[in-house]
Amino acid sequence: MEKLSQILMRERELLDTLLFKLEVEQMVLASGRTRWLMRAARDVENVLGTIRETEILRSVASDEAAAALGLDHNPSLRAMAEAAEEPWRTILTDHHEGFVTVTHEIGALADANRDLITAGYRSARETLMSLDGGPEGYGADGTAVTVTDHRQRLVDWSL
Repeated sequence: MEKLSQILMRERELLDTLLFKLEVEQMVLASGRTRWLMRAARDVENVLGTIRETEILRSVASDEAAAALGLDHNPSLRAMAEAAEEPWRTILTDHHEGFVTVTHEIGALADANRDLITAGYRSARETLMSLDGGPEGYGADGTAVTVTDHRQRLVDWSL
């Protein structure tokens, strides 16, 4: 159980680091200065890689702890907490609550960053389109579009 708790603490620290890196990425995106954007994105990817490696260690330690508790392979953290005696019940419950909290924060920040990236892409696309005379219309989702059909149209002005 001690090995599992140490790995869970390491994972929580990595998730906090990911949250920090996502906030840095958001600041770079919001500033409109793209000089550091690739570095910020690379930092996020590096932390995600380390988290994936740590998840393997957690899976192994979790299975070992589950066997000691008489549970099947790959139990949830909540199920392990319920099966464990004190002080491990409290420790595992704290880890579970910490994971839930930071996961929600990461999800919200990742969504906000995705929105900023999409807005930046649209802005760059519209700027490039304006070099050719501007967008010829807008789609239902608000994106600028060009008309690829440039045939002459006749208008009956007598109507």
